[in-house]
Amino acid sequence: MEQRREVVRMRGIVKRFPGVLANDHIDFRLIEGEIHSLLGENGAGKTTLMNILAGLYRPDEGQIYFYDKLVSFKNPGEALHMGIGMIHQHFKLVSRFTVAENIILGLRDSFALNYSEIRKRVSRISRNFGLEIDPDSLVSRLSVGEQQRVEILKMLFRHVRILIMDEPTAVLTPGEVESLFKTIRLLRDKGCSVVFITHKLEEVIQVSDYITVLRRGKVMSTVRPEKVQKRNGIAKAELARMMVGREVILEVGKEPLKPGELLLEIAHLSVRGDRGELAVKDVSFALRRGEILGILGVAGNGQTELVETLVGLRKDFQGRVEIKVNPKTSRPFTLHYVPEDRIHRGSVPSMSIAYNMILTCLSRFTQGVFLKNKAIFKWARGRISAFRISPSDPDRKASQLSGGNLQKVILARELAWDPDILVAEQPTHGLDVGATEEVWQSLIEQRRRGAGILLISGDIREALSLADRLLILFRGEVMDLFPVTDDRRLGSIGPLMAGVRI
Repeated sequence: MEQRREVVRMRGIVKRFPGVLANDHIDFRLIEGEIHSLLGENGAGKTTLMNILAGLYRPDEGQIYFYDKLVSFKNPGEALHMGIGMIHQHFKLVSRFTVAENIILGLRDSFALNYSEIRKRVSRISRNFGLEIDPDSLVSRLSVGEQQRVEILKMLFRHVRILIMDEPTAVLTPGEVESLFKTIRLLRDKGCSVVFITHKLEEVIQVSDYITVLRRGKVMSTVRPEKVQKRNGIAKAELARMMVGREVILEVGKEPLKPGELLLEIAHLSVRGDRGELAVKDVSFALRRGEILGILGVAGNGQTELVETLVGLRKDFQGRVEIKVNPKTSRPFTLHYVPEDRIHRGSVPSMSIAYNMILTCLSRFTQGVFLKNKAIFKWARGRISAFRISPSDPDRKASQLSGGNLQKVILARELAWDPDILVAEQPTHGLDVGATEEVWQSLIEQRRRGAGILLISGDIREALSLADRLLILFRGEVMDLFPVTDDRRLGSIGPLMAGVRI
């Protein structure tokens, strides 16, 4: 059997940011034609390490060897020219451009390219790798899952030999995840090496040839998934323990549902999307105190328009959205919102963690036109400690946080005042297993205290673990609404998400 070559070796990689040692003398190797997964808590250093390999950062110490040649990339363009490409967790697409225009954007000779030939090539690549998409579609009109495909196509168009994927399945359905895995395996079989960063343990075990676990900037272990299973029997629990340094509860337990008073009622709601299409079609449901209602569906099936209408961001709709009145206060029940887009909608990245913590409760920390800074920072330190946010300095800018820690900031802010109604949109999107456990427990605690929670998720496992009732949405239409205790209907979830009633 022919021995495969080592394509990348990173030795003693050190990367420091103010107050943070992100990578602490890391060694990492990648073999030609392998899928190598990186696991770790949010802030463990895995994305930073790959940003160094992709030329976005330069290491403070250490060396990178590419096919045994010592290299140093000044920018991502140099790394891409060598065949190293990275698909980031947050897409880097121009919404007003077409798919084909985005794919060729940044090519040195793009002005001289034949657009007709580009379209044909994009179509051919997308077919060959199961990523079919219209090259003439505007990116602004694509679902989040389709935009992910465009990012993958950008790399394939450039003939990358090493493809780094940061949380690539976070916005995909189970069927789309399977298609992506087929694409990754095709790339591997053709000699491409893939680095797969994810927090989903099931995916790591399913797709990886090797797994490297990072914790606090250091390598804990590099293993084959089958060896973890042989050694401990339960691979997920062992990997989770390596990641966070403690036992992790992979399934959440909750008390039986005891629904209380009616908090929110939606009746015959119809909403048009940004393109004028009917994105939400005659949707009706109610939310009661002490229950979690899960809205489950593939990205782009009306969830965004529904949520924006509920929280007041869309005013043009038909039907009724009614937040009931609290008889104790004679005011509507309080509603708080955890948005899916944590960067642009959930926070102000240029502001400190402390100021981000008070964005939706500003009146509690003002005296006239002045901010009570001492009270703000004291309160923020308490929330940072409670949610184990890292780094713990409340004066640190939100832009310096990992995705998972930024999500914790938003959750800490919105859960602080025990809202009656919580709209949680993809609350664990991009979070590692340890942070996911903490978020789940926070939501269950809010339910126990009597909040009504509307959970919008594309993760079947999450919805089944947390929700008391499930509403399946497809193309803006309710396919079914049933309690999770109805075992007869649980088997139909997958087909219902694809628009098929059984």
